[in-house]
Amino acid sequence: MQEYTVETQGICAKAITFSVEEGKIYNVKFFGGCPGNTLAISKLLQGYDAKKVVELLKGNDCGGRGTSCADQLACGVEEALQEKKLAQA
Repeated sequence: MQEYTVETQGICAKAITFSVEEGKIYNVKFFGGCPGNTLAISKLLQGYDAKKVVELLKGNDCGGRGTSCADQLACGVEEALQEKKLAQA
């Protein structure tokens, strides 16, 4: 299972890691951020369809920042899916 790392910008979490296997997301971990919220996101997404993660979370805003922990996770998952697609081509 390949692990991906998102180096974040403009949010409380400094980084986010996750894995994608067979189109599902696993092992989401936020480094920083609001502990209760980021832990809940991680638990809720375990084994969730990666494409749906992108649809659900992309564009979520935190306090007018134009992004959020969830948004940056979604962007990272979207990039990972694109990488996997290119690698399989």
